Amino acid sequence: MLTPRPRTPLQYRKWLAGSYLPRLVASSVMHRRPIVDACGSKPESQLVEDLARINLLRPTEFCRVMTRFGSDKGRRWHNYTAIYAVLFAGYGRSARVFELGLGTNNPGLVSSMGSTGRPGASLRGWRELFPEGSIFGADIDRGILFQEPRIRTFYCDQLDQTAIAALWAEPALADGMDILIEDGLHTFEANLSFMAGSLEHVAPGGTYVVEDIESRALPAWRSMLRDLAARHPDFEFVLLELPNPANQQDNNLLVARRDRERLGRPRRGLNRRSAAPDGRRR
Repeated sequence: MLTPRPRTPLQYRKWLAGSYLPRLVASSVMHRRPIVDACGSKPESQLVEDLARINLLRPTEFCRVMTRFGSDKGRRWHNYTAIYAVLFAGYGRSARVFELGLGTNNPGLVSSMGSTGRPGASLRGWRELFPEGSIFGADIDRGILFQEPRIRTFYCDQLDQTAIAALWAEPALADGMDILIEDGLHTFEANLSFMAGSLEHVAPGGTYVVEDIESRALPAWRSMLRDLAARHPDFEFVLLELPNPANQQDNNLLVARRDRERLGRPRRGLNRRSAAPDGRRR
C-alpha cells in the first residue's frame, strides 16, 4: 500500500468532483455502518452509541484535509476520517495530538510506504484540523524526522521499551496527549509493545487509536481486550471493523477512551463536556 502524494490543486478539485461530492449525495440515502465490538465497554456506552451510528460513506472535513495533504486515512483504502470526525469532535482547536509512524519512504525498512510516500502528511493534516493545537510524531527512521511550526517529531522504535520510555521522557511530551494514534509497524506484537509503554500518556478524557489492524488479527485482539479492560479500568476499549469493498485486509481500528472524572481534573485544553454530533453531552 503506497501513500498517495499530496494533491495538486487540480488533482484535489478532480477528487472533490469525482469522489467527495458523489459520496456526499449518495450518503444521504445509502448507509454503511461500522461493526462495533464493545470489548470492555460500559453498559449503555455513549462512545459505542456514537461510533455505531456513523455512516462510513459520508465524507467529512477530515476526509478533505487528509486527502489534500496526501494521507491515506480517508481515501478509497481506509475510512478512518469518517470515524475521526465524530471521535475527535469534542477536543476543540487546541488539542495535543501524537502519531507514531510518519510514513517513511525508505525501502530498506519494513514499515516503508514506498517511494511515493511523503513523511509527515498526516501530521500536517492534524495541524490544520486543530489550528491551535500542538502536533507531535515519532518514527524509527531518523532520516525523516522534522520540525515545523506546531509540529515536532522524535525517534522511537516501538519494539524497544527503552526507546519508548525515552520518547515519553521528552519534556515537550510531558503533559500527555488528547489524541494518540499508533500507525507504526502493523503487527499485533508491535501494537501491544507500544501500547504497553504509551497508554498512560493519554490525558484524562483522551483517546488512543491503533490503526490498520489486520482482519486476521481481530480474534487475538478480542481475547486481549478483555484483559486490557480489566487491567485498565479507567479506559473503555472498542474494536471497530469498517466494511469496505476496496479493503478487506486491514480497515480496522482499536479505540481506547480514557475516563475524564475518575482521574481528576482534565488537562487544560480538553473539553470536559463536549457536544456529540447529535447534540448530546458526553
